[in-house]
Amino acid sequence: QVQLVESGGGSVQPGGSLRLSCTASGLTYTYTSYYYGWFRQAPGEEREVVALMAAGAERTYYPDSVRGRFALSRDIEMRTLYLQMNNLKPEDTAMYYCAAARASLPGNTWLNPQRYTYWGQGTQVTVSS
Repeated sequence: QVQLVESGGGSVQPGGSLRLSCTASGLTYTYTSYYYGWFRQAPGEEREVVALMAAGAERTYYPDSVRGRFALSRDIEMRTLYLQMNNLKPEDTAMYYCAAARASLPGNTWLNPQRYTYWGQGTQVTVSS
């Protein structure tokens, strides 16, 4: 059974940094054959894309709201995906979720959270002064 475990959330002041981790276990296929994503959801809001990495890391995606501030990286041996978040803003406050999908997600389908099969439990990020 695939499990994704997030860590690294917390409370920071505006302009601060955090690094989130997502460690996968129970994968049926090789780690690099999955699509991975970070999504976030604030109270009363819809879940939104934060960062995506395609299978094989052939492409990544960041929405305008985080591009230039957030960056993905991964440790294949550790089966861990990282999200480095810099220059955090109050509007970044949300529960952050890691997700994975084994199916091919062509075009813009990978932007849709519903296309991701596996989800972590979430880690809270709070940015306030």
